[in-house]
Amino acid sequence: MKAITIKQPWATLIMEGYKEYEFRTWKTKYRGEILIHAGKSLDKKAMKRFEHLNLEYPVGKIIAKATITDCIKVDDELRNILARKDPLVYQGVISKSSKDWNGYGFKLENIQKIEPINANGKLSFWDFNI
Repeated sequence: MKAITIKQPWATLIMEGYKEYEFRTWKTKYRGEILIHAGKSLDKKAMKRFEHLNLEYPVGKIIAKATITDCIKVDDELRNILARKDPLVYQGVISKSSKDWNGYGFKLENIQKIEPINANGKLSFWDFNI
């Protein structure tokens, strides 16, 4: 199965249903199930921003399954949608203008927690036998 490595706290926010998009500078044609791998590195500023949620943030583990259903170009329209959805979660994407960052949002649905599995992550999509 395909997997993607995501820094904490973002991986856990996806697993817990707070974050429905994963943002990358590259687009994908892939649609289907994917494993969410919590990488070993942390976004320390974001960790502070979400400490009020009292969540656990495992690292170096596959923690969830999801389905990529779309890949959307990040533009001002999507930024407005994200600002209404959850400005705290999507703050980094909302605050950038289209001229500063033109990435892509992978729409994640059917998010399911799984029993954590130790794994080393990789860049881009990678394969993991589950």
